[in-house]
Amino acid sequence: MSGIPHDHYEPKSRGEKWLHSRLPIVGLIYDTIMLPTPKNLNWMWIWGIVLVFCLVLQIVTGVILVMHYTPNVDLAFASIEHIMRNVNGGYFIRYLHMNGASLFFIAVYLHIFRGLYYGSYKAPREVTWIIGMLIYLLMMATGFLGYVLPWGQMSFWGATVITGLFGAIPFIGDPLQTLLLGGPSVDNATLNRFFSLHYLLPFLILGLVIVHVWAFHTTGNNNPAGVEVRRGSKAEAEKDTVPFWPYFVIKDFFALAVVLVVFFAVVGFMPNYLGHPDNYIEANPLVTPAAIVPEWYYLPFYAILRAFTSDVWVVMLTNFLTGGIVDAKFFGVLAMFGSMVAIALAPWLDTSSVRSGKYRPMFKWWFWLLAIDFFVLMWAGAMPAEPPYSIISLIGASYWFAYFFVILPLLGVIERPSKQPATIEEDFNAHYGKSE
Repeated sequence: MSGIPHDHYEPKSRGEKWLHSRLPIVGLIYDTIMLPTPKNLNWMWIWGIVLVFCLVLQIVTGVILVMHYTPNVDLAFASIEHIMRNVNGGYFIRYLHMNGASLFFIAVYLHIFRGLYYGSYKAPREVTWIIGMLIYLLMMATGFLGYVLPWGQMSFWGATVITGLFGAIPFIGDPLQTLLLGGPSVDNATLNRFFSLHYLLPFLILGLVIVHVWAFHTTGNNNPAGVEVRRGSKAEAEKDTVPFWPYFVIKDFFALAVVLVVFFAVVGFMPNYLGHPDNYIEANPLVTPAAIVPEWYYLPFYAILRAFTSDVWVVMLTNFLTGGIVDAKFFGVLAMFGSMVAIALAPWLDTSSVRSGKYRPMFKWWFWLLAIDFFVLMWAGAMPAEPPYSIISLIGASYWFAYFFVILPLLGVIERPSKQPATIEEDFNAHYGKSE
């Protein structure tokens, strides 16, 4: 499993040996639980267990909701009301599913930004990072598809706006949009397609999560110091690591319990806080909401989408150079998806030889500015597409791309890192004292 030297599972009884020779599932579980883990991991390494919990929660509650949901434009909204009012515990299951999506994205954003700060994307973990980004993109797609299913006003008009983006793709946009919708506009065929895909994608995410876990178990876990576990011998590795069980299992479950206290408080006392009021009104194609906004976790990228209007110089230049093929709408689509691609390309854009941001004084300033920029874009995405919000969105989008494509490559050349610890053991002793 891992290149770190450690004791592997050895079957003892005849039954264990028989099973291990045919299906080594017990050995796989043992090696996963007893995996040597860097002993200096801090509390930012708890979001993996929260994400696993969220995925299981979304699948279980989703399967239960599907038993009572009707994917038909005339009955979908009423079936949601039926779940809320008539199904035993239906309101609780639905609120768990709704707010579970928000917890899912809170955890994944913290997970991603932790990876960006501590350099978890650097060699030899590039493949792990890319798999993680694929999971994130599938999460984005699954969340959007699920937002359409209640068939409220924001569901219908959100689907209309977002699927309309595919129409902006030159040459293939219109047939692609028609294929996605199942017709010329958002209607019953669209709802059925979205329902089917929303049910399917979580299981694809589950498969990728298994590969993701397998990948970082193969390379070993990153850690706050950004130095690798010593692999010369088992004795040296044990100075840098402790078994995942019981140390980090207990830590992760304690952190999960704290997170769930807050989560269930939101579900119990303010379950609709993150929902849009217009989505509690049945979809009406003849009445357009005053403002069409996606769920909060899409807002930073929605702001980037809207930032590049036809009067922005880079859009005008691109439009001129391509003979009008890349107009403002298509440029916005490219910018939105490009902002996600930029995160995925971080392993190749970051030229620094130092992995952890703890030892990169200049990097820290630019990174925290990126984190602030993310929240500014989230706020701007919820505002009307007019000045000054459009200007703020453009500045925020410009910094986002500048960070990944200009600042990260340059920092590797001009920055003078601080002294790093030689080993994980040295970093651990500096923070917690020498362990016996």
